[in-house]
Amino acid sequence: MPALSFVLVVHREQAHLEGCVASLLDQPFGDVELLAIDDASPDHGPRLLDELAGRHARMRVIHLPQRIGPGAARNLALESVAGEHVWFVETTDRVAPGALARIAEALRASSPDVLLVHHERNDALGRSHPGPHRAALARAAELGPGALEQRPGLAAAAPRVWDKLLRRSLLSELGVRFGGGEQGEVRVTWPALLSAGAIAAWPDAGYVRRRPGNTVRDPLTAGTPCDVFGGYDAVFEFAASRSVSDARRRLVLDPMLRHQLALLDRVPDGARREFFHCISESYKRHRRGDEPVPAGRAAQLRARLVEHDGFRAFELLEASLAKRGAARRPRAAAARLKRRATGRARHAELQRHYRSRLRQPIDPDLAVFAAYWYRGYQCNPRAIYEQARELVPGMRGVWVVKPGARGAIPDGVEHVVAGSREYFDVLARARIFVNNVNFPNHLVKRTGTVHVMTHHGTPLKHMGLDLQHAAGAGARMDFAALMRRCARWDFSISSNEFSTLVWERVYPTSYESLEVGYPRNDVLARAGDDQVREARAELGIEADQQAILYAPTHRDYQTGYVPVLDVAAVADALGPEQVLMARLHYFYDGDPVLRRLHREGRIRDVASHPSVEQLCLAADVLVTDYSSIMFDYAVLDRPIVIHAPDWEAYRALRGTYFDLLAEPPGIVVRSESELVAALSSGAASDDQPRGARAAFRARFCSLEDGRAAERVVRRVWLESPAEPVIRPGRPVAR
Repeated sequence: MPALSFVLVVHREQAHLEGCVASLLDQPFGDVELLAIDDASPDHGPRLLDELAGRHARMRVIHLPQRIGPGAARNLALESVAGEHVWFVETTDRVAPGALARIAEALRASSPDVLLVHHERNDALGRSHPGPHRAALARAAELGPGALEQRPGLAAAAPRVWDKLLRRSLLSELGVRFGGGEQGEVRVTWPALLSAGAIAAWPDAGYVRRRPGNTVRDPLTAGTPCDVFGGYDAVFEFAASRSVSDARRRLVLDPMLRHQLALLDRVPDGARREFFHCISESYKRHRRGDEPVPAGRAAQLRARLVEHDGFRAFELLEASLAKRGAARRPRAAAARLKRRATGRARHAELQRHYRSRLRQPIDPDLAVFAAYWYRGYQCNPRAIYEQARELVPGMRGVWVVKPGARGAIPDGVEHVVAGSREYFDVLARARIFVNNVNFPNHLVKRTGTVHVMTHHGTPLKHMGLDLQHAAGAGARMDFAALMRRCARWDFSISSNEFSTLVWERVYPTSYESLEVGYPRNDVLARAGDDQVREARAELGIEADQQAILYAPTHRDYQTGYVPVLDVAAVADALGPEQVLMARLHYFYDGDPVLRRLHREGRIRDVASHPSVEQLCLAADVLVTDYSSIMFDYAVLDRPIVIHAPDWEAYRALRGTYFDLLAEPPGIVVRSESELVAALSSGAASDDQPRGARAAFRARFCSLEDGRAAERVVRRVWLESPAEPVIRPGRPVAR
């Protein structure tokens, strides 16, 4: 019998699995088991669980053929675990580093029926905030184990199960079971606390509550806030049937009221009055009159208004308390008002226009497209736009461009200039928004609109919240603002499983991942000999010439463009049958050295070429360092050379998700001489680089079949998902 059994119910939390399991099983204390229930998760979770179980002998996995919900899954787990105590953790959370051994020692020392663990809450940016019950837990810890009536402050921590270690034999003796929905925990936690002879407390932060937000709420198992009323009916029925003492029963009413009132904030406006009425009925049904008076004047007023079903008076009270709280923060409020006043003065006329248009009905056929901070007609949004024009004839697609980028929009493509009245008009009334970066802060996401984040590369380098401690970009980013922008997303496009797991973890907001391949790569996947010849002819590349595309990435920890390759020396070392095309990252407007080399005919400066996809089609070989272009070019199954002179510095300063030099898409060189030798000798096409490229393609390009844009359009516009879209509640076709 292990000392402790962890129970983990998994459904659509794939990006957080490895971190959670590591926090449970990689700690020094090893007398534990972990039972993970795969609740028919429709993503990569089932396979990830099996891989983790293969690495951890103390982990078992049960795969359910159909979804039953967290409550029923936990009940199933109770029949299978063997630990003296059981801890029901959540996939998005963590057991604090180093805490498990000390918590286990507390279990051995006092052998309690229930051990309550203090938790801290981590917001989306990783900032820690202490849980609300720290003081009560500290007082209970000083008293030592005992019954609930001897430490009544712990009753406030009753509703949730993840902060409690429960004696398994006690649960078996009580015969309690979790109910359905998110409120089903009270049917176990309250009976355990009411029956326990020894309740202990761990006052140090032993559990980290994270709730990153990209776990999709599903009414099938999340239930509704109204489930709470049946849950507390069951608690009081248990107390009556087990003859729970009056001293303990009296401790339920006030936490019940606070729990139910907290749920009122989640109820839609139109249903709040009825929900409040249900709270009143529940309160009157279970109140005997001998319960302790709630602590604090505000709590007493709330209880009185609930008892008299005074919804209107209750809302006035809450508004008054909120106003009073705001008055205590005059400096912050004044700063906010000043910022708003400045913004209104600067954009008064346009903002009035925008606000007026926001009151107009949403145009169901209007869609807004943009790419690279309004730079032009490019990337995944372009591919989706062109596919939508074919499949959705009634769509009116409008592109947003910067004033200087209007020339990049093809004839026949409707567009507006960013910051104009027409721009704010389409932002206000469009139903669908497609972008490969976030729209600006001023965009208001209206109810009924759909936002599609396409991204613009496979993440070798750290992204999103992983940049909080990175040099360069991390120091300049406002991560709270980033999360507010990401909260608009309804869909996130992913080109492969690797990207899906990264996006869901580093952009933790509520959206649906569409793991469908990259729409911009459809042209690469479908291209035949004719398309390749056309691309080469446009660039003036002869049939007997070898075209080499050099496309380095941006180093955000450097100021401006700092060359890592002497392009002139490489070009001069190559023969006349080789053509070197250089394309700098779009953050640079163009390098004067490359422009001069282009004028001299020594290289082709293709930085201003409108389509990187056409450049890829024309190229026989790609030379890059750490740019995500390698993942796209690999679709063509052509030689790739990784020029990595500063890999160690890049990895240390920017951060990467895997070791590119250990898992490259081809041959790796560290110097200009090695690069020239590889290009001149044909070494990039040898068996070893070919094998590396095949493994790379299998990992990152398996979905690139030329139909990614179609899958996006069918899901977003036509609401008929095509395989292999990952969707809540639906199995994934692999």
